[in-house]
Amino acid sequence: MMDYEAFFADALDKLKAEGNYRVFAELERHAGDFPHATSYDGENTDRITVWCSNDYLGMGQHPDVLAAMTQAVQTAGAGAGGTRNISGTTHYHVLLEDELARLHGKEAALLFTSGYVANEAALSTLAARMPGCVLLSDELNHASMIAGIRHSGAEKRIFRHNDPADLERHLKEIEPGRPKIVVFESVYSMDGDIAPIGRFCDLADRYGAITYLDEVHAVGMYGAHGAGVAERDGAMDRVTLIQGTLAKAFGVIGGYIAASAKLVDFVRSHASGFIFTSALPPSIAAGALASVRHVRAFGQPDRDRHQERAATLKRLLTEAGLPVMPSVSHIVPVMVGDAALCKQVSDELMTRHRIYVQPINYPTVPRGTERLRFTPTPFHSDDDMDRLVAALKDVFSRHRIRCAA
Repeated sequence: MMDYEAFFADALDKLKAEGNYRVFAELERHAGDFPHATSYDGENTDRITVWCSNDYLGMGQHPDVLAAMTQAVQTAGAGAGGTRNISGTTHYHVLLEDELARLHGKEAALLFTSGYVANEAALSTLAARMPGCVLLSDELNHASMIAGIRHSGAEKRIFRHNDPADLERHLKEIEPGRPKIVVFESVYSMDGDIAPIGRFCDLADRYGAITYLDEVHAVGMYGAHGAGVAERDGAMDRVTLIQGTLAKAFGVIGGYIAASAKLVDFVRSHASGFIFTSALPPSIAAGALASVRHVRAFGQPDRDRHQERAATLKRLLTEAGLPVMPSVSHIVPVMVGDAALCKQVSDELMTRHRIYVQPINYPTVPRGTERLRFTPTPFHSDDDMDRLVAALKDVFSRHRIRCAA
């Protein structure tokens, strides 16, 4: 008979030996004092600076968001009361979906419990229920998109990352009458590069495909109203379906899709990941609604400051000779290239310098490209950046990690 506990232990030991075992830091963020937090290590606590949060604009601590959530808890209670079709659709959910549709210039939007669920449910539903559908997926798409593609059971083709020519090669090989979905992201969160949205839309139009764009690392931060890179590039009306999250720049939790009324209703009516999942608590929907409204109307100064902070950090790291990877977005990756070493560097930044940044190892990135991924926010000061650069130089020198200087 199989020794199940031994199997689990061996698998975990293998992860630890590879340097890929994940250890979660126990943190308590300080509302009103972001990016600072308290780190817990047993009975010991320490004040640290967070450098890897996806709360890109600090909206998770914004007074409007906190007030909206508090009021919703007091007026509507804690939970939604069930799935959306049973008793979980509240006024807050309807208002938030309307707001998200307006944000992206679409007829309708649909909420999910997370961005992962939104991708998995929408992609698997669309591809599985359109007879003969072919999914054309960028090779670096997120795990949630890969899961949706796999669960659909539909034919899939993987095109080279951000490569219109390779995408067209695949499109040419598919029978003209078959339904086709081109699936890609705007900002790729590990390398920080950005997709050629307009060129992909040109190809989709030419070959009769629809486009599925994941904007989770861009909503709130790009475009005149924070709708994402597609808005910034003037291509938002050309994208068939936009998927986003409420857990990053909007600072709360949840995911969504925005598209035509019929497409959204189709997903709403068929997606198991929507139908059989309890609705987001009304307080979450209320907080997200306040966040989206604020970011749309008043977010440009924060977006400008955010871009300046990212550019400044890249410059400081480059000037210090540290191996910062090229990035045209707000993502600032620093190459280490070894899983165990990446974990050691992360640990020492915390213990020696009270700087928190998680190692990014396989399977999030390919083996040999392990890195630290920094996400500066409008609230990281010049002093924070100077301390980070000095800390990195210290730790990289101690471990003799190759630098430019």
